[in-house]
Amino acid sequence: MRMPLRLRLRTGYNCQMSSIAASCVLHSFRCGMALPGGIGTLPTKWVILTATTGDKKTDNYRFGVVDYIVFLGMIVLSTGTGIYFGCYKKSKKTIEEVEPSLPDSVDKPRKQDFGSAKMSEYLLGSRQLKVFPVAMSLIASYVSGVTILGTTSEIYNYGTQYWFIAIAILLQGVAVAYIYIPVFTVLQVGSSYEYLEMRFHSVIRSIASFMFILDEILFLPFIVYVPAIALNQVSGINLHVISSVIVIVCVFYTFVGGIKAVVHTDAWQTLVMFLSVLAVAILGTFYANGIDKLFDDAAKGERLIFTNINPSPYVRHTVWSVLIGGFSYWTSFNAVNQTMVQRYMSLPSLKQARASMAIFTIGVAAFVSVCCYVGLLIFEKYQDCDPLTAGLITHDDQLLPLYVVQSVGHLSGMAGLFIAGIFGAALSSLSVVLNSTSLVILEDIVRGCFKIQPSERASTILVKGSILVLGVIALSLVLVLEHLSGVLSICTSMTAIAAGTTFGLFTLGMLVPWANNVGTAVGGIVGALLAGWISFGTQFTIAAGQLNSQKLNVSVEQCTTNVTLPEHNWVNEEDVFPLYRLSYHWINPIGVATVIVVGSIVSLLTKPTDVKTLDADLISPVLHRFLPKECFVSRQQQQTNLLNRT
Repeated sequence: MRMPLRLRLRTGYNCQMSSIAASCVLHSFRCGMALPGGIGTLPTKWVILTATTGDKKTDNYRFGVVDYIVFLGMIVLSTGTGIYFGCYKKSKKTIEEVEPSLPDSVDKPRKQDFGSAKMSEYLLGSRQLKVFPVAMSLIASYVSGVTILGTTSEIYNYGTQYWFIAIAILLQGVAVAYIYIPVFTVLQVGSSYEYLEMRFHSVIRSIASFMFILDEILFLPFIVYVPAIALNQVSGINLHVISSVIVIVCVFYTFVGGIKAVVHTDAWQTLVMFLSVLAVAILGTFYANGIDKLFDDAAKGERLIFTNINPSPYVRHTVWSVLIGGFSYWTSFNAVNQTMVQRYMSLPSLKQARASMAIFTIGVAAFVSVCCYVGLLIFEKYQDCDPLTAGLITHDDQLLPLYVVQSVGHLSGMAGLFIAGIFGAALSSLSVVLNSTSLVILEDIVRGCFKIQPSERASTILVKGSILVLGVIALSLVLVLEHLSGVLSICTSMTAIAAGTTFGLFTLGMLVPWANNVGTAVGGIVGALLAGWISFGTQFTIAAGQLNSQKLNVSVEQCTTNVTLPEHNWVNEEDVFPLYRLSYHWINPIGVATVIVVGSIVSLLTKPTDVKTLDADLISPVLHRFLPKECFVSRQQQQTNLLNRT
């Protein structure tokens, strides 16, 4: 009989079910515990332990000369790209010379982005960037070191059902490309939150903007801390030195080069990141006992799971929870989040925006699939001696680095390439956050909320000053993250609540023509409160030890040291409030659905918007065939004016 395992770590929390509100990417923080390395204690050097697994002893691996060359090469490349685009390569076209090419739509009069051509160049690349670099930057916007480390440990601990997230990613790509991107492209917004003022009211825009800024600030320490821990434990370099280098390098090239530096640096970093994980997968397969043996071992260890159609919403991974929850979360982020929309808007046409989205979708699905495969390689290696139980590591997110140093660490440069990939993922994610958040502060807070129209010089100082301040905040929050483990769960809950609520607001605007200001506001508030109630209620339930772990069985039979499986304490979950037992995959769709349903009903009860008064450009093109002809009057007038000018 398979019994679930409960592990009590030094933080005093029981690591079991997700914090539920955490996003699909932030696996590593869903147990509300300290990150690897210890807090106020000596760092855990899990790559130099002398414990043994099987017949092979863990060697004392450290960075060599080749590793440092590979790693520093990525740092130099990132910094050099920022200098090149910030100091040498300037756009030859001003924003007035740019003619948008929007298929199936009539061009609106071009507004001056952010009040000046210089700021448009800095924040949007004058809307003239290329498809491939932007697609790579889109990947960098989502994939971080947390994704790499968290996905592999998810497969090791819970099986391959999570692999279905790749299908959800492909489905959301279609939805985003044909439902949401066309609206932003036709309206030529600089910030996605401009749409909320066009469709509803400036207050809703301001609230969503502040939620975005808070969301990104809470995400900053995660981006920095995870790769810093990884490098610290293979190089011995002080954690705070590493964190400082990450932030300083990233702030430098973002400050100097703007979005062009960010996008082109992201392209290089994404390639390094993908190559590092792919190299681990290829070499790991070579040193393993063959692909057939790999999948046979996974099946025997109950990790090969693809058809779990259990309808229970309490099971961590099922076909339904991964597909529906994954689709909802990925769409909520990629459709309306400013970090993504800014890149769509940096391209000159809808066709190119869709092309970049297609590359992004396929690239991320492939990348996540490779990470899932590496998770199986890790299980194949440690199926008879679980590293966590054996004391080789103190946290599941250390599985992949441990596997790298034990399997391919003897190859010169391999550890350096792997850490360069993790480090590059951190730099790219951080630069995206810095660039997008500074744009929102200028466009949505200063110009939108406070109705201030700063000069070009003042705008430049504000944006670049915001980047510097955000860098300082990132370093400061890393210190908080070290000393307050409980902040992890709170931050991940807040980010998930913000993502679901904001997506619900945009979906109401684009897909519910009768939605009005009151309905949208009430729907957003109710959705956020419900998601927060479930999220934080679950946090307290997990901390109280009232939920069982859903981790699959592990073995310590082949550990050469005296290792025994810890005792588990099985608890009866029937007394736990049902919403607190939900799989984390359901929290986002519940929040989104609540915003849409409540917003739609309240709008109908409080003088719904007269659809005939709406501008068709504010509604997704998938609904245009159902709109009255009055919605297209402004478009017809634009056509007439265009013909008169010609």
